Amino acid sequence: MPHTVIESAPSLSPTSPAQAPLDVARLRQDFPILAREVHGKPLIYLDNAATSQTPQQVIDVFSDYYSRYNANIHRGLHTLADEATAAFEGTRHRVRAFLNAEDARQIIFTRGTTEAINLVAQSWGRKNLAPGDEVLISMLEHHSNIVPWQLLAAEIGFTIKVIPVEANGTLDLAAYRALLSERTKLVAVNHVSNAFGTVNPVQEMAALAHHQGAVILVDGAQAAPHQVVDVQAIDADFYAFSGHKVYGPTGVGVLYGKQALLEAMPPWQGGGEMINTVSFDVGTTFAAIPHKFEAGTPAIAEVIALGRALEWMESVGVSAIGAWEGQLLAHATQAAGRIDGLRILGTAPDKAAVLSFIVDGAHSQDIGLLIDQLGVAIRTGHHCAQPLLHHFGVDATCRASFAAYNTLEEVDRFIEALQRVINMVR
Repeated sequence: MPHTVIESAPSLSPTSPAQAPLDVARLRQDFPILAREVHGKPLIYLDNAATSQTPQQVIDVFSDYYSRYNANIHRGLHTLADEATAAFEGTRHRVRAFLNAEDARQIIFTRGTTEAINLVAQSWGRKNLAPGDEVLISMLEHHSNIVPWQLLAAEIGFTIKVIPVEANGTLDLAAYRALLSERTKLVAVNHVSNAFGTVNPVQEMAALAHHQGAVILVDGAQAAPHQVVDVQAIDADFYAFSGHKVYGPTGVGVLYGKQALLEAMPPWQGGGEMINTVSFDVGTTFAAIPHKFEAGTPAIAEVIALGRALEWMESVGVSAIGAWEGQLLAHATQAAGRIDGLRILGTAPDKAAVLSFIVDGAHSQDIGLLIDQLGVAIRTGHHCAQPLLHHFGVDATCRASFAAYNTLEEVDRFIEALQRVINMVR
């Protein structure tokens, strides 16, 4: 059976800035988990860079899908299959608008940012990289944008070069310009650092990469939750983000790619859905994009729920979310700066809502465990950014990260709990 035709969705427009400030008290009502207690204390959830919480509107998608139109997509002729296909492909159109991509066929569903980057490495990378080539990544990268390139480099023989960081956690753009050469075939960089919150100038970096004839892949996992993303303005060749960072479910993500690149790339995985014809005599021909890269039955409910999560973000206003998180970060940064012996890592002037810190005489894990007893959830460890933390001479930090539903009062209670824990462990 032929695949569903995926065309641009003219009825959807790119995300536009909100005109009014957030009504945080009201939007918190969308998140049932925020009403619970932890160790007898009201939950203060500040681990949003790892996984954001999920509004009821998104949670309801799963019950609705499995109770009303649970069916496989694209190949069925019956009503349930048609409804499931329409909802699934509706999310593709919504993602296109969310990223301001030119065409819905440029949107590929994956299990998350990690799988999206691995797809590029194993498909585009295997076809286009050779011994003597160079791939540039930054010191700020998450392991998911380091390890796939290391694995491929060990097999193919290209060279990985690292863009250094300044003392405040910003990328050294002069060093980046110097590293670019005719041997550079790919630049792989995050839009926002998950460990420090640094916002990278990816539009400028893309222009410099393209001037050298290189392709740029942008890891947008930490950018999509906090700011309007326009892949055309950035001129990204590839852009990836994850559902569970944008108030959606785990196990689903997105890879955007420029159409010419995607069409020239070979499939990464084989199976159903990604084929046109299969024959023992003449072999297999492949489906057009995006289906060429979506082998097998996908995470149907999760994709539909991702669409609902993006709808929720757009209803609140992505720019309004980012502005509110900026207030939370500024308040937390100022208050944390008054704590004796606390040192913030990552003080770039342009940051997303991440506060990463260490405390003299206190282990990060001890702080994380003890502050949980007071109802505060933060992240401790290396944050899948070991090279970055080792560069700054530490093995782990504490990380508080903010989302639309956090409040200034929660920040104050977090700081009070942090001071109490520090007094206990010193």
